Amino acid sequence: MKLTVEISKYPLHQDYIPFIKGFIDRLNSYDDLKVITNTLSTQIFGDYDLVMSVLSTEIKRSYEEFGKAIFVCKFLNGDLSPE
Repeated sequence: MKLTVEISKYPLHQDYIPFIKGFIDRLNSYDDLKVITNTLSTQIFGDYDLVMSVLSTEIKRSYEEFGKAIFVCKFLNGDLSPE
């Protein structure tokens, strides 16, 4: 099963750009995921189990490394990538 996720990260930190960029860079390091980023959010496309596993790992890592942050996510069944 394929999954599409739209995710936005809002670090509760004054210098928030490095926290967001690091999260996006880590998402892009997974070869089996398609990641598209724009100014408002990041879209992730891939196999359901892989996407959920990556999000679990990387959200937890964000909390451990940077502290408090808000993640806003939308989950859609299927691959809705534009290509």
